[in-house]
Amino acid sequence: MSSDRDSQSTEASSGPLAGFHVLDFSRVLAGPYATMVLGDLGADVIKVEQPVTGDDTRMWGPPFMENDEERESTYFLSVNRNKRSVTIDMKDPGERPFIEGLVRWADVVVENFRPGVMDRLALGDEVLENLNPGLIRLSISGFGDDGPDARRVGYDHILQAEGGLMSLTGSREGPMIKVGVPIADITAGLFGAIGVLASLVERATSGQGQRVSTSLLAGQIGLHTFQGTRFLVAGEVPPPSGNQHPTVCPYGVFQASDGPVVIAVGNDSIWRRFAPLVGIDPFDVRFATNDRRLGNIEELNDLMGPALASRVVRDWLVRFDEAGVPAGEVKKLDDVYASAQVRQQNLVWTAEHATLGSIELPGSPLRFSRNNVGLRLAPPTLGQHSQEVRDERADDEKSHED
Repeated sequence: MSSDRDSQSTEASSGPLAGFHVLDFSRVLAGPYATMVLGDLGADVIKVEQPVTGDDTRMWGPPFMENDEERESTYFLSVNRNKRSVTIDMKDPGERPFIEGLVRWADVVVENFRPGVMDRLALGDEVLENLNPGLIRLSISGFGDDGPDARRVGYDHILQAEGGLMSLTGSREGPMIKVGVPIADITAGLFGAIGVLASLVERATSGQGQRVSTSLLAGQIGLHTFQGTRFLVAGEVPPPSGNQHPTVCPYGVFQASDGPVVIAVGNDSIWRRFAPLVGIDPFDVRFATNDRRLGNIEELNDLMGPALASRVVRDWLVRFDEAGVPAGEVKKLDDVYASAQVRQQNLVWTAEHATLGSIELPGSPLRFSRNNVGLRLAPPTLGQHSQEVRDERADDEKSHED
């Protein structure tokens, strides 16, 4: 564990994790997403990549952004801001002193190899603990550390399928559909970051590091929420619910005259405000309570349909807002990122990339009253900081010898 808490990033951090050091052996998405979260919070993150090829996602595209020097994957750019890239041949014995020095420097090590790979690299849990007793070790796998599926390769789409999420997504008529973002990877990364933060809090009391692990499968189970208890407690196997809520009504996507509108009648009080807007008596016994509305959903939709189709989305949103009925429009990403609300909330960050120049990236969803969360480093080119980090570690080792 580093003896000082000063970040060695070229851009000073004032985030809540300023001064903490993260060594990132992960690649693709789940691990890099976790370390990006830690980097956004102020940690100094060193991303270790294979020479020549680097992280797998550097080759994932199109779309790519190209210039005369390099080609950059927009996929890679999405999860690797606030990191420094160092290339290391992990199988080269000559790199061993440098790797061990990085482990001693780190507060946190993150990897998402299949179980057993870290042992084969001579960086198993016992080795890491001996090198740095205060080290937090985050391991993210596809199916978990043990069990009959532990050694299976776990890509996001596979785990959306095997973790049950696909069975809940899509229309009842089919087909089942995956979520439009790599939600299994993202969820595992978020749970992994939570585990790291909890371990750092615990270490402040115990002085000891520990291993924390999660998996894409575990993250999917963590997302099931009411659908999981719907089966485990009530014994119902949930079908795909399409664009309608399976237990609240009316709650979902409906058609206005010029496009879809999302309406969320989350309780009976909202229903009593909503029903007159679409020409329905709120005290009609068929619809007066949520369970009755669910039991008569087709009849209710038939009555609502013509009224909703008589006005444009914008008109409905104004009327719903005035009545206190939660509603929204279905936006594509160009409208989302142009939104005044998104811009006001600082959810788009501008980065100066080494080869692409000025680019915009989705920002962190977190804000703090006393700490800043922001962009210090653009996503790195492959090995961009190799010499810088090697020089820092050499200077640090020399200072400890002196």
